[in-house]
Parts: sequence; C-alpha cells; structure tokens
Amino acid sequence: MKEKYITIVGFNHYYGVTPFKIGKKIKCVKEPNNPYDGEAIKATMKQIGTIGYVANSPYTVATGTKSAGGIAHKVKKKFTVEVMFITRSKVICKVIDGFKEKKEVELVEKEAGISRECEVVK
Repeated sequence: MKEKYITIVGFNHYYGVTPFKIGKKIKCVKEPNNPYDGEAIKATMKQIGTIGYVANSPYTVATGTKSAGGIAHKVKKKFTVEVMFITRSKVICKVIDGFKEKKEVELVEKEAGISRECEVVK
C-alpha cells in the first residue's frame, strides 16, 4: 500500500510540541462522538493522554498529507503513526500500522458512495 501521511495539529492546547520527537510512535484513535467533528481522530501517548488531533480542515492539513476524513476509511479505529517532521504549528506523521484490509476499505468506500473509477475529460 502507498505510504500515507497525516498532519497533527492542536497540540498547543495540550503539551505543545514537547512530546513530539522525530521517530516517536504515536497512537491515533477515531473519536466519532466528538461534539465538534464527527470525523475527529485524536493523537495520544500512553504516558500523558491526548496530545493533539489529526487535521481535518483545508487550512490546517499540510500539503501532501491526508485529513482525518480522508484517512478514516483506510485505517482501523486505532492506528499508529511515526513522527517525520515538526514545525511550530504542525507535526507530519507517517501511518505505519493499523491499515484496514483492502476488502474492508472497498466495502467502506462502497457504503460511503466513493468511486475509484475516473472519467477522462477531453
């Protein structure tokens, strides 16, 4: 499967950038009952709890990464990411564990009405 990257934001509401280190593994958990975003995915560390959220706005998602809504149907309820890059406002991570099986993804996409077919426009 092609590598998938996400952006973690909102960490300034928790512990800032301090918990993030290049190569650090972070657990992400879907949070469908989040009152602000039904596609919310929180980033957590075992020792300290929530440290941020996967970006889900065009204003916060770094170019080349997936939003929470864009990755949600490809990963399980819990998945693991690895920190690749850190900026003042964003942490870019690679999804390393927790992908759904291809058949699961196809079923979810079908239920959501997502089509992989493309149309050639001339």
